[in-house]
Amino acid sequence: MVELFAGGPDEMVSGAGRIRGHWRSLMSVVGSLGRPAMAERGERLARAMADDGVASLLPGAASGGLWRLDPVPLPIMGEEFETLAAGIAQRARLLDAVLADLYGPQELLTGGQLPPSFVFGSPAFLRTARRSSVMPRRPMLHLYAVDLVRRPDGGWAVLQDRTSLCSGLGQLLENRRLLGAAMPEAFRASLPRSISPFFELWQEALIRLAPHGMRDPAVALLSPGTKDPHWFEHVVLSRELGCALVETGDLTMRGGALFLKTLAGLQPLDVVLSRVDAASLDPLDQPEVHAAGGVPGILDAVRHGALTLLNAPGAGLGEAPGLAAFLERLCPHLLGETLMLPSVQTHWLANADSPLPPMPKGHAAWAFRPAGQGAASELMERPATVPSGGLAAIALPPLPVAPSLEGAGLTPSPFVLRMFAVSDGVHWHVLPGGLARVASAATRLTGRLPGGGWCKDVWVPADPSEAIIGPAAQRGPPISIRRVPGAIPSRVADNLFWLGRYVERLDRAARLMRAAISRLRRGALLPRELAEISTLAICLREAQLVDDEAKPSAGSLLALADALERVARPGVRDLQGRIGMLMESVRDRLTADMHATFKQTLRTAEEALDNAPHELPDLARALLPSLRFANAVAGIASENMVRGGARLFLELGRRIERAQAVASEVAVALDGPPARIEAGLRLVLELCDSVITYRSRYLAVLQPAPALDLVLADPSNPRGLAFQLEAIQAALEEVAGKDGPAAEAARLLAQAEAITPKLLAAEDQALEATRHLSPLLRVMAAEIRALSDQVARRYFALLPPARAVGVDVGEAAVLKA
Repeated sequence: MVELFAGGPDEMVSGAGRIRGHWRSLMSVVGSLGRPAMAERGERLARAMADDGVASLLPGAASGGLWRLDPVPLPIMGEEFETLAAGIAQRARLLDAVLADLYGPQELLTGGQLPPSFVFGSPAFLRTARRSSVMPRRPMLHLYAVDLVRRPDGGWAVLQDRTSLCSGLGQLLENRRLLGAAMPEAFRASLPRSISPFFELWQEALIRLAPHGMRDPAVALLSPGTKDPHWFEHVVLSRELGCALVETGDLTMRGGALFLKTLAGLQPLDVVLSRVDAASLDPLDQPEVHAAGGVPGILDAVRHGALTLLNAPGAGLGEAPGLAAFLERLCPHLLGETLMLPSVQTHWLANADSPLPPMPKGHAAWAFRPAGQGAASELMERPATVPSGGLAAIALPPLPVAPSLEGAGLTPSPFVLRMFAVSDGVHWHVLPGGLARVASAATRLTGRLPGGGWCKDVWVPADPSEAIIGPAAQRGPPISIRRVPGAIPSRVADNLFWLGRYVERLDRAARLMRAAISRLRRGALLPRELAEISTLAICLREAQLVDDEAKPSAGSLLALADALERVARPGVRDLQGRIGMLMESVRDRLTADMHATFKQTLRTAEEALDNAPHELPDLARALLPSLRFANAVAGIASENMVRGGARLFLELGRRIERAQAVASEVAVALDGPPARIEAGLRLVLELCDSVITYRSRYLAVLQPAPALDLVLADPSNPRGLAFQLEAIQAALEEVAGKDGPAAEAARLLAQAEAITPKLLAAEDQALEATRHLSPLLRVMAAEIRALSDQVARRYFALLPPARAVGVDVGEAAVLKA
């Protein structure tokens, strides 16, 4: 394959050795910046991609395996773009007509224009997607992408058509945004054409394509989920198009229509932009698909016109490599036009004996692909056996080259150009730009877009005389006001709930560990301090931060010190990793500023722990950024998230976790003889961050009732138990009224509020606290844990309340699913 990456046409330099006109303004900026500055811009882009770009949007992904953006864009002449745009639009119309026939009357097969063995032998042909004459007529294609290379004569040729998932638009949007921040001089000098009108037209097109011409359709983007390598694109596109981001598990069919399962009930969906392979959509139509991987009955709704699914099921057949061998003959037959944008020379080989024609002049190598499988990459040697549907032999020309930053200098790099078009049902609109994938000897040129590599932003110079065409102003009846707190998918609420719990768990771990380390560093301990250490060891063990071997004694504290390094440090690092995964799974619910703050503060906390020496004082300092991260989450949730919806479940998770922790820690601190209660009271005031408040209220006098009132019963203390229970009750009432879990939270709050009167009425407050309050708090901690399970069953798993066999305990109302 070496020939493909050497000797290709140079995009920047003409045959006379001069820089082409549309490159001059860009290269003058590059030259004026110089090598050191360009190297710094490349590093700036890499950091931006990691902090706020693609690398930050893939849960658990390492930035080295993701996309990296070259700071030198690829400009295309305006006249050349117009020619390309006309050819791309025509090719999209042609493929739509071919697909409409193959899934309709199949006249191309009966007339001999296409061989039946090629079509029926292709795994991309979905037999269940055939349309009858009575079904509503809708285009097969809505979104189209095409990979282009230069022909030896200087024109462009299609390397492959993309009619199924058409990936790359999210990466393109991120490229344009990040490059604008890293290379503002180049933007001012070259003035690339804006890509925003394309997405505005696309957004309007989704509304136009709604079934039955409805005015205010519900639009969603269907994603395979966070494990998909293009998850970042789904997040970016759903935001740009203003539609909901959903997964198959969020959807259900009712009465022949598609609904989104939310905490507020079922919400109808009318238009779905699918990023899920059509063969995995409906287990009723494809029996080999497991029910958990699709939505049973969704294709039946499409067939009956109740749902618009884009691209249409079966459109992936347009990607079949063998189809390119027939398009030049099909274009006059179907459109009455000559094909403007040809494919690279392609031959369909029906069987193993089919002869291979001579290599065309100026081409570098033959590549072979299964003729009916658009997702398969090329092979450079002809396989011994021909797959079902035949074999496509593709003559590959040398790839074009353009300057790319390598180290501190520029080097010519081969690339493949991907461009995009969208249909509004009448016309095709081509995006004025694209995604150039930089190729290397290890790069597969065909098949699905990979999850990483080097890429370039593609610019089309703006024409001052050209009018910018955007969507027309929409007219319709006024939209009703919606303030539904639970209108989010149960999966999203579940992730937010556990994000809140893990953030609070991280905060608790850091506080407990720092409190223990501060005492271990004091040398010889007083009996009171040793009692505090013992209490902290129990709390750390209950929080699963140390093991049973970490029990301290008067003779030695080494076991606890060792456990803090051996068990607790990795445990905190694991918590940070879980938080990172959950944070990215709800990325579409966070603004860019919120996500950047979360990401950067969490990364600081991770790096502090990873780089801290294995000494207790260093470990204590390394835990401070984790506390700052937890405080950042709390502050942003309070000031930047709308009350209800996402914030409600994030806060609910935090409050349940903190309530359980406070009840457990105070119970442990009070579990001892009354004579030692003072050490426990001092510790709980410290862990609940309430020392200053207590001193301002009561000076230096420490008594059980005032101290425990502050941390257990005072609703104004955000670190106290009553505050958490009050917040839990309010959140649950906002979602589903005062019954069920909300009533349980109210009962627990009443118990907490009754603690202070009981202590004040007791003759011996210390005896009352140690003998009766400690067991009560352990029971309350268990009941708070059970409340969490109720919340999960009712709002996330969407299950009815658990009931004992043979006992009628009364069934609480559950949300429909």
